[in-house]
Amino acid sequence: MKILHVLSSDKFSGAENVVCQIIGLFKGDDGIEMFYVSPDGEIKNSLKEMDVPYIPLKKLSVSSVRKVIKEQKPDLIYSHDMRASFVCALACGKVPLVSHIHNNAFDSRKLSLKSLLYVFAGLKAKHIFWVSQSAFDGYAFHKLFRKKSSVLYNVIDIDALYKKMSCDDKTYDFDVIYVGRLTSPKNPQRLMHVFKLLCEKNPNVKIAVVGAGELEEETKALCKEYDLQNNVSFLGFQPNPSKMLHDSKVMVITSRWEGLPMCALEAMALGVPIVGTPVDGLKYLVEQNVDGYLSDEDDELASDIAFLVDDKNLHDRMSANSIKKAYVVNDKTAYKTEINRIINEIAQNNRKRGTKWART
Repeated sequence: MKILHVLSSDKFSGAENVVCQIIGLFKGDDGIEMFYVSPDGEIKNSLKEMDVPYIPLKKLSVSSVRKVIKEQKPDLIYSHDMRASFVCALACGKVPLVSHIHNNAFDSRKLSLKSLLYVFAGLKAKHIFWVSQSAFDGYAFHKLFRKKSSVLYNVIDIDALYKKMSCDDKTYDFDVIYVGRLTSPKNPQRLMHVFKLLCEKNPNVKIAVVGAGELEEETKALCKEYDLQNNVSFLGFQPNPSKMLHDSKVMVITSRWEGLPMCALEAMALGVPIVGTPVDGLKYLVEQNVDGYLSDEDDELASDIAFLVDDKNLHDRMSANSIKKAYVVNDKTAYKTEINRIINEIAQNNRKRGTKWART
């Protein structure tokens, strides 16, 4: 069986990481081939490093996806997020479609062009995975798709994470780290304001910002405006920030919305407590005062970060709790089983209809 995972971005971030995890879980399974399909760009370097089979597009369009379908003759199209799902719904013809939504975006929570266009994709899809219950509940027209939807929380391969970390023999001396794109959903402007308040409480704190994006220059300008240049290091996109994350004391997330961030799962597995805004998957992952802190108040976020940086006993307790939880929430077997279940159901339904493929 050939499955094409179709994405809209040419860069590597959270959803892209999820897809690589899925492809990795099925690697070596008899009779299954999975390919990563997206616009050509810097993503190809990350995919090559991870040994993920890649089919580049000039751009994400109905015609380009149709061309790949004609050339590859897939048995299933697995689209990721709303834009790619809409394009694939127009392009896939009779090839079965599965849609996977990785966030709870503001612009799909009410009547909008995006939420309306996804209705078409949702009707075309045989099944829809949602990264969290709040992502499903938040979609404006979720009731239309209740019977074909299921929640599939992200997981990571903890052993693979530690193996990847071992490839970096450097030692890092950051107290606080942010890992993610510098884009509007991640709210890097708020991140800088929290760091400003943090530095007022602890002028010697060392902060790493790992990531790039369209708001990078604005974020750097805010850093300069707040006079944080001696505290904050902008490190750009890093293909393997796991050792840097491991050596930090706290991970900070100030997102406007999220799914279930892969970087948060990685931080937890590496024993790094999370301080962040109470959005979507973070509310599922972080237990207040046990393995991290969530707050909508910038001063509280700054204070919580300062506590973890300054109080070793508090940090060590939350670090141990984080690692313990990581082994509970990252159930790769259950994750793969749920995807397999849907693939099998689609195969069986196609067999009944006499269509060309069915998984054995």
